Amino acid sequence: MTCDPVRLGVAGLGRAFMLMVPTFDVDPRVKLIAAAAPREQSRAAFETEYGGKSYETVEELCADPSVEAIYIATPHQMHVDHVLAAASAGKHVLVEKPLAISMADAEKMITATRQAGVHLIVGPSHSFDPPVELAARLIESGEFGRLRMIQALNYTDFLYRPRRPEELRTDEGGGVLFSQAIHQIDVVRRLAGGIAEKIYAMTGAWDSKRPTEGAFSALMTFETGCIANLTYSGYAHFDSDIWMNNVGELGQPKTPGSYGGARRALMDLTPEDEVRLKTTRTFGNGTTIQAKHNEHFGPVIALCDRADLKLMPDGIEVFGDTRRSFIEAQFGPAPRRTVIDALVAAVREDVPPVQSGEWGLASLEVCHAILRSARSGQPVELQHQRNTKHRKPTG
Repeated sequence: MTCDPVRLGVAGLGRAFMLMVPTFDVDPRVKLIAAAAPREQSRAAFETEYGGKSYETVEELCADPSVEAIYIATPHQMHVDHVLAAASAGKHVLVEKPLAISMADAEKMITATRQAGVHLIVGPSHSFDPPVELAARLIESGEFGRLRMIQALNYTDFLYRPRRPEELRTDEGGGVLFSQAIHQIDVVRRLAGGIAEKIYAMTGAWDSKRPTEGAFSALMTFETGCIANLTYSGYAHFDSDIWMNNVGELGQPKTPGSYGGARRALMDLTPEDEVRLKTTRTFGNGTTIQAKHNEHFGPVIALCDRADLKLMPDGIEVFGDTRRSFIEAQFGPAPRRTVIDALVAAVREDVPPVQSGEWGLASLEVCHAILRSARSGQPVELQHQRNTKHRKPTG
């Protein structure tokens, strides 16, 4: 093992990268040395900030011999081409969720990285959050008995944040399923051991100006006998962060008086105006969020035989048989340090991640199953699930 930082290239300098910047800036285990982005302003900002090289295309980035691993933070529909390019160049890959839009593309990515002998990590998602990892360890220990049920819900303004046109088209990965449901799916799979059996779901698409799914509710069953109920709405009315001590998803304290801000910002905007507004959230334009707590994805309660575990930004509230207690989940200067843990372990120690390509495929299957179940009105059997045990790439 070497202590040298992982030399990382970044594909895409948009909003996803912006959310990783606070971690990259303070975690010495990774060094940003190169980036690819179509916008000259973003490339110039990267070179100024990090002193690395910048490229117009991901293929040029992949050809850089100094890059060990590539963080792919491009739009969903581009993931397959960029992962294949990275694998063919022998680079380890950290790719934003969802792994892909189609199951076929996801399988191509898994095959390519396995044959290249490189690791594929899918994230960050909220399954990496320290409270989720802490709860998963507590459940696995058996201290509170068998896990019986999980309740996960979240109410946000997701659908009314600035969007490109394709982000409002389901078949191109738009709407809440591929960007948001994937978080809840990852969280409940992480807590329940990973292998879901079937899902029954309904979805809502209730705004003709945002013609994609903005809400869903689903019931999942697991091979362990655990059941999980997932509910999500991105319609920018009720905000469930009020149940998380007014801590936002990214660990930031909520600003008093901010209610309705997402909808107000879009009033009277043309689609072109909205796209321009979205660019203000990218690297070189936007500002980073300063977290004061761990990230979260809304209220999650795991019901075990001898206690209910309520996941909060700062730890786990334990509601036992006769007493309540609190177990702290450490918050550090690197908000997403657990993602870097997985990256460093894979690149430096050849340790496969929990959130591997196969894991990402299984979670993607659940997204598609939610849509299928909502259309058919019937439960859907799942075929591509896997547990939290690792497997090394072959190559």
